[in-house]
Amino acid sequence: MAASVPPVDAALVARLRALEPSCGSVRIVAVDGPSAAGKTTFSGALAAALDGAPVVHSDDFPVPWDGEPLAWWPPLTAHVLAPLRAGRPGRFRRYDWRRGAYAEEVTVPVAPVLVIEGVGAARQESPAAFRVWVEAPLAVRRRRAAGRGDDLAAWDQWAETEAKLFTADRTRDRADLVIDGNFS
Repeated sequence: MAASVPPVDAALVARLRALEPSCGSVRIVAVDGPSAAGKTTFSGALAAALDGAPVVHSDDFPVPWDGEPLAWWPPLTAHVLAPLRAGRPGRFRRYDWRRGAYAEEVTVPVAPVLVIEGVGAARQESPAAFRVWVEAPLAVRRRRAAGRGDDLAAWDQWAETEAKLFTADRTRDRADLVIDGNFS
């Protein structure tokens, strides 16, 4: 039986708060890993432990299943990271995947810590001060994808594409922390 979401302990929170800022005055914590590994769930627990730190999800940006997994990175850089570097809040329009259209504008404050989660968040070019890798067995990930209504043929193709990205980038090898995402 899978364990519940791993608790975020006080030592990790203290470690993250003590990091040198990596994007203006903000400490970026990147949470990366394959699709349906538990990145969003872990990011929520981490943000809560960090007193409600803001979280930006790659899923807030449109990325086609058959496209480039890093298609969300240029708008993130332009609308969130560049303003934060300059000491200003970031802003972007969240993409609503159910409606297939942009939704509300999201303001990303200049906060002590910002969690960025998604495929490619911890890539080499990321301004992350700390990189978290979340992983889970393929069968678990595929079951989660099916449970959330993903087209499994498209998801399988996406999983292959992101695996190539992670191998080329050596994303897991550079992680500061590896989390077992095999939780319920």
